[in-house]
Amino acid sequence: MRPPGTAAGTLWLLLCLAGIAGVAGAAVDPGKATAPRMEFVPPPPGSYALQRIQRVTDAVLLDSSGGTVRLAALTRGKITLLTFFYTYCVDPLGCPFAHVTLADLRDRVRGDRGLAGRVRFVSVSLDPTHDTPAAIASYRQAFNIDPAFEWRFLTARRVPELLPVLDDFGQDVSVELDEKGHASRTLHHMLKMFLIDARGEVREIYSLAFLQPQVMFNDIKTLALEAGRTAAAT
Repeated sequence: MRPPGTAAGTLWLLLCLAGIAGVAGAAVDPGKATAPRMEFVPPPPGSYALQRIQRVTDAVLLDSSGGTVRLAALTRGKITLLTFFYTYCVDPLGCPFAHVTLADLRDRVRGDRGLAGRVRFVSVSLDPTHDTPAAIASYRQAFNIDPAFEWRFLTARRVPELLPVLDDFGQDVSVELDEKGHASRTLHHMLKMFLIDARGEVREIYSLAFLQPQVMFNDIKTLALEAGRTAAAT
């Protein structure tokens, strides 16, 4: 196992307050987020092992074209970094910071020839009510997606179809209910990213205090080296 950092315990965030995008956009901007200070020197890739936390359960979601996709197909075959988001989230320590971190990691991965074609990112909307396939298609254009790098943006048809996915990942949210007591919208969530190996097993979960691109990149490299050793032994 990688030695833990000495940063303070898990930081809870109230992200992406309920309301339409225009209301969220009117929030006061507290300023640009910066990565937490790294309290330890990350060990080199391959010098440690990541624990096997759980297998990812399959689900049916929608991609940015409106087509159905199986979550299993996007969490196997490659090393996957999965996160949850809102298109209208403006909290600098929420979705915008997560995507800055992902963009940094994408550039590191693209610069490593040994990782070519072996890593993907998956971003799943927490609010299917607002984030339709058309909305996430528009949203993804802001990230200058490299066609040579697989970065998929997904949503669900309805909140009830998304909730089992959130339960599976242990992604904490609060849920708004309609007058009949049915789930209609998710409101707040804790920022997490999930590192999944090519066999569909979660191997690391990053909260805000541990969103360090160098640490995460080393973990990705460690899984790639592990897969190489496994393939050589068979």
